[in-house]
Amino acid sequence: MSWQAYVDTRYEVTAHDASRPPTYAQSSLVATGNIDKAAIFNSEGTSAWAASAGFTVAPAEIKAVVTSFADNSDVKKVQSEGFHVAGEKFFTIKSDDRSLYGKKGKEGVVIVKTQQAILVAHYPESVQPGAAANTVEQLGDYLIGVGY
Repeated sequence: MSWQAYVDTRYEVTAHDASRPPTYAQSSLVATGNIDKAAIFNSEGTSAWAASAGFTVAPAEIKAVVTSFADNSDVKKVQSEGFHVAGEKFFTIKSDDRSLYGKKGKEGVVIVKTQQAILVAHYPESVQPGAAANTVEQLGDYLIGVGY
């Protein structure tokens, strides 16, 4: 399956052994309705693997995200200054070694780092932040579970 499918397509798991995870994601980011655009990068942020049409995260923006995950300061730079995604500035509401959440008015972004990938997802003002965060974090958990 291509990485683009994790961004755009909805998949249903018709049957699986409950003792093992499904062999593919149950749904992608955008198809859930909780995310309106998304991108997937390698964990270094040097290669975009997939993205929604028109959703462009600049190299400097993803580099700042990667830097924030490595920042072990008491107060991270991203917490005091915010960050940019697709040309828009977001105020940081959560930042740790796995997740970065930002808000701009009622819309926001959820960024999750897995072993080999970074998921960048934008949600519109009509979606509750918790629903968007759960969608992205669950895909992150799935990818980690299958070695990504």
